[in-house]
Amino acid sequence: MSQKEATNSAWGGRFQESTDAFVAEFTASVNFDRRMATEDIAGSLAHAQMLVEAGILSAADGEAIRTGLAQVQAEIDAGEFVWSVALEDVHMNIEKRLTDLIGDAGKRLHTGRSRNDQVATDIRLYTRAAIDRITAEIERLQQGIVTVAEREADTIMPGFTHLQTAQPITFGHHLLAWYEMLCRDKGRFQDCRRRLNVSPLGAAALAGTTYPIVRERSAQLLGFDGVCQNSLDAVSDRDFAIEFCAASATLLMHLSRFAEELILWNSAAFRFVDLPDRFCTGSSIMPQKKNPDAPELVRGKTGRVYGHLTALLTLMKSQPLAYNKDNQEDKEPLFDTVDTVLGCLRAFADMLPHLQAQRDNMLAAAKQGFSTATDLADYLVRKGLAFRDAHEVVGKAVALAIDKGCDLPELPLADLQGLSPLIGEDVYAVLTVQGSVNARNHIGGTAPAQVKARIAAIKALS
Repeated sequence: MSQKEATNSAWGGRFQESTDAFVAEFTASVNFDRRMATEDIAGSLAHAQMLVEAGILSAADGEAIRTGLAQVQAEIDAGEFVWSVALEDVHMNIEKRLTDLIGDAGKRLHTGRSRNDQVATDIRLYTRAAIDRITAEIERLQQGIVTVAEREADTIMPGFTHLQTAQPITFGHHLLAWYEMLCRDKGRFQDCRRRLNVSPLGAAALAGTTYPIVRERSAQLLGFDGVCQNSLDAVSDRDFAIEFCAASATLLMHLSRFAEELILWNSAAFRFVDLPDRFCTGSSIMPQKKNPDAPELVRGKTGRVYGHLTALLTLMKSQPLAYNKDNQEDKEPLFDTVDTVLGCLRAFADMLPHLQAQRDNMLAAAKQGFSTATDLADYLVRKGLAFRDAHEVVGKAVALAIDKGCDLPELPLADLQGLSPLIGEDVYAVLTVQGSVNARNHIGGTAPAQVKARIAAIKALS
């Protein structure tokens, strides 16, 4: 092989020696960026059609390119396409195969563009499609949450602060808190999609092109809302990838919080929920074990997505305009983030509708830890006692209950009246966990009526 043959013919004209074998392998990206092959072909089809309509390419060349790219796509789909590291990336591999199939028309496809705006277009198309898939999975998970929340709208459990029993709530209400988090996550991805949905195609290497291209046309063909307004920014911008990873990191933070609660609740110490066997594994040494592996892995994978966000921020922090080879390193963090997010969402969306609440255990736990103490304070305030004085009375009631080894509803009326003469027989209605949750009957409250109302509103919007 001659020196010229050993160098990529797409750019090797000015080189006098072949690329070092290690450098060729080190700088190649085809092993990972080939997952954007469909997006690359879509971009090329739009670019070719625009060139034909602008009179830059002949109709015959345009038809040959369309036919050739359809064959390339078919070979890729069938797993028959031969990828070459020597051709560096997905773009040159596809262009070389196209040229082999249709001759010089394939060489003319690159007129008026560069690999810089080509890859910038591909990665936007890829990220846009990923957002659409992630949004669909978020919605599927939300549907599962609503299904369980409706089933458990009246199920009473302890609510926690500092992981200490605070006040009784309903399980349905707790589940809908997860739903609200996911609403914000979906909104972040949709915002990201809106900002990324402009076309860099036609920016060429960095300064635009001398050909009379119509950038708005190729953007329209690719479903973009418009075009990038500055060619330098168009080829070097990776804000959308960073924003996508930031939205993903926030989503995974939420899923990790869900996972932590499921892991705790599934433990023998809580026994609040039972996870389906198919989402758990056993121990090789302890036959009694049922390990919540799916939630644990979601919790663990969150750190990897945090790392990808940091990697992309670090990648971009010192780059001068415009494109630099550094940007090749944007794809693997982005791709792995997409895979990780979709996998975690699928695990939760598949698992959650089959979650079984252990209602008796939840209720028993809600009755421990003096969870209706605040209700007693509110009762005294309604009787005319200042809140700070009521707070002190309830603190003494809790101390008395601790001394007697009972919960507040189990204290005799005489003991309670010894702390405040304002307390009457009606106090026991507010000291029950059922009375506590039913009393919080306002928008955003934990009362079963409010849980059911929120579910009805969600369904009306679906």
